[in-house]
Amino acid sequence: QVQLVESGGGLVQAGGSLRLSCAASTNIFRHVEMAWYRQAPGKQRDLVAIIDAGGVPVYIESVKGRFTISRDNAKNTMFLQVNSLKPEDTGVYYCNQRWPHWDWGQGTQVTVSS
Repeated sequence: QVQLVESGGGLVQAGGSLRLSCAASTNIFRHVEMAWYRQAPGKQRDLVAIIDAGGVPVYIESVKGRFTISRDNAKNTMFLQVNSLKPEDTGVYYCNQRWPHWDWGQGTQVTVSS
């Protein structure tokens, strides 16, 4: 059973930055497409960014130019650098394999104050 552990969230003011991390418990990580998801309060979990096994990223329109997804396959770790944060970026951030999903981790809370 794969375990995913997200970290790095926090409370920041609008315009601030955070670096989110995702650690996976399996070496399968280095061969699969991974993604970051975000769940805003009272809303469904939505895709934010994807990164393939080779490191090629894809972003949703609203985070382009502000978020950067990256990975370190040697350490089974993925990152999300989030800059120029906006209040609408508030939510719990999760990582997972793009598809099929592994069991979800606990996520990391990002709260952006205006």
